[in-house]
Amino acid sequence: MSHKAEKEADYPYTAKDGSCNYSSSKGVWSNTKRTNVAHGSSSALLSAIAHTPTSVSISASSNLFKNYSTGVVTSSYCGTSTNHAILAVGYGPDFYIVKNSWGRYWGDHGYVKIGIADGVGICGIQDHPSYPN
Repeated sequence: MSHKAEKEADYPYTAKDGSCNYSSSKGVWSNTKRTNVAHGSSSALLSAIAHTPTSVSISASSNLFKNYSTGVVTSSYCGTSTNHAILAVGYGPDFYIVKNSWGRYWGDHGYVKIGIADGVGICGIQDHPSYPN
């Protein structure tokens, strides 16, 4: 909240070397309001996403998730033990649109559609409180 977000081109994901090159002069947007999104609530998560991109955690260790390329993930085979932080950026009639940090060659150009379901949700997306960014 105390730093403006940079465009991805200015602040690329660098997991291989772990470098961090934040430059406040390249910041383009900041949010001064942070609220928790209720655990297990698809309506609360949808409301948060409608306002701003929202950080969520999911279960990303299954081959189902690792090998995702298109469509909507609706299978329970994804698991619900969350271990990966990602960014929910939008939604459709029955799915969340989520940006992954694994680059544009993973999934659908770096994105995954995760089905909306009651409780902890598909891949555990509603298992922990989420935070609008």
